[in-house]
Amino acid sequence: MELPFMYALSKVVITSLIIVAISELSKRSAFFGALLASLPLVSILAMMWLYIDTRDVEKIAALAGSVFWLVIPSLLFFISLPLLLKKGMNFYLSMGLSMLATAACYILMIKCLGYFNIKL
Repeated sequence: MELPFMYALSKVVITSLIIVAISELSKRSAFFGALLASLPLVSILAMMWLYIDTRDVEKIAALAGSVFWLVIPSLLFFISLPLLLKKGMNFYLSMGLSMLATAACYILMIKCLGYFNIKL
């Protein structure tokens, strides 16, 4: 197999293993599953892969800055989903509505940042 393919495959496998680990750990302990899931593992892995691929620290800094601004609207998801579920709403409907609300907040955040000339 070609080296770039093996490298891409290894990135997929490592990232997938982390997601499976979070899922399996959450079955045993919601707290420890949440602790692992709350770590910015996806961002950290993306920055590591980007650095390994490019060695461009400016791209890493830009990615980190953009992630910071986009974490803020993503918090709505973690507020709305448990509220909807506790109200007895269907899981898939709760998930969909939470994702839609979060997407709307992303759009609002991007517009607000644009108003203040902050580029993502």
